[in-house]
Amino acid sequence: MKIGTSLGFFDGDPQRYAGHVRDLESAGVDVAWGGEIYGFDLATSLAYLAGQTERIELMSGIFPVYSRSPTLIAQTAATIDALSGGRFILGLGTSGPQVIEGWHGVPFVKPLARTREVVEVCRKVWSGERVELDGEAVQLPLPVDQGTGLGKALKFMGRPLRSDIPIFIASIGPRNVEMTAEVADGWQPIFFVPDKFRQVWGEPLDTGLARREESLGPLQIIAGGPVAFGSGDDEYVKAAREGARANTGFYVGGMGARDKNFYNDLFRRYGWQDEARTIQDLFLSGEREKAFAAVPDEYLDMACLCGDEGFVRERIELFGEVGVTHLNIQPVGENPLEVIERVKALIT
Repeated sequence: MKIGTSLGFFDGDPQRYAGHVRDLESAGVDVAWGGEIYGFDLATSLAYLAGQTERIELMSGIFPVYSRSPTLIAQTAATIDALSGGRFILGLGTSGPQVIEGWHGVPFVKPLARTREVVEVCRKVWSGERVELDGEAVQLPLPVDQGTGLGKALKFMGRPLRSDIPIFIASIGPRNVEMTAEVADGWQPIFFVPDKFRQVWGEPLDTGLARREESLGPLQIIAGGPVAFGSGDDEYVKAAREGARANTGFYVGGMGARDKNFYNDLFRRYGWQDEARTIQDLFLSGEREKAFAAVPDEYLDMACLCGDEGFVRERIELFGEVGVTHLNIQPVGENPLEVIERVKALIT
């Protein structure tokens, strides 16, 4: 099992950003990933970090499939992979309509087809073949009736360092997870509860894996949660759990419209239907703190790796038993790097 963690968002200070990732590398982190919403762009940030590190893998977590053309996503991935000496993982996802339509001005339509076809285009680009696709969401070259009619199928100029850059997809809806299991190298879920893994994810994963090409190898999974060592009343254990409570409450309550919130739907599938409804009602009525307080302790007990060393070890083992290959942690403690080192020791 590898260890992954978030880089956080680039805040405009390159020295601090590079120093942080070098610290993560020294502490034993295997994969560091960053997100991209509507601040500094992630691609340039990761390209900078590629030249500041030696061993750690760098992952986009995620590049939205709508914010760049499919071929530009492939070019960007090939460039970061070359700059890092083959240490890039292309993390893709749909994001959501509020960001895609509000910030990028692009219609949030056909998300399943768009994701599948972006994956197909990326692999075509990296293979060196001419890129042609008559898909449901992506057409390359652009059809004559949609442009000047002068577009032609092109090949990537140069030779990518790798033709099989790993592609991880962030997905939580059943059909999206099914597609992920079929076509991606890896899967990045959110709010992962290993105890309820089969209940929520079993059927779509099994269906997708049944159609998976053998050449892709086993599906990798990057999932985890906050980690803090200590007793139940330890300040860092409490801080980790309350941080997870607020983050979960924000997504389940307010990340999307009332009738279109993917995270709220996931919480309901886990079996917390009443809690999901209460969290959303409170959040959308402006009572955020009450919404966060409504996140059930049972969820935190299962999703967080917070407690004494024996408890954390047991939770890590459970994550491994359900197929997690990359333990994605958010270390909380007086010295977060020491927390990472302790987790590394438990895994090895």
